Amino acid sequence: MTQLYFLCTGNSCRSQMAEGFARELAPKDWTIASAGVERHGLNPLAVQVMEEVGIDISQQTSKLIDVDYLNTSDIVVTLCGDARDKCPVTPSSVTRLHWPLTDPAQATGTPDQIMTTFRQSRDEIKSRVTSLIADIQSLV
Repeated sequence: MTQLYFLCTGNSCRSQMAEGFARELAPKDWTIASAGVERHGLNPLAVQVMEEVGIDISQQTSKLIDVDYLNTSDIVVTLCGDARDKCPVTPSSVTRLHWPLTDPAQATGTPDQIMTTFRQSRDEIKSRVTSLIADIQSLV
């Protein structure tokens, strides 16, 4: 069994989408969670763009980093520099990855432009999560 932890600043968009994809795509015996260095609440646009691809994250909640979960994870993925820089130190047994993704919640422009930014983030996260799962499975 593999334990994954996705971290970003507010646990509102990127890490929530990563958790949603991992829960959908990873083997069912994996343990998957997300958190933030702060709690900003679940972004409704993240929920909407995930729903467009058939994944419901509406019941997920914005959480702070759980140090016990962090320290027992196999892989911790930070999805922004803030989370990478503020994440507590982990034991050497924890593999840390960093995906420097743009925060879609910071998008500006028309509603259509903002949704395009959220969809681009979603699609990049899906691609990275899919590759991560494949890489982990190839090692076992």
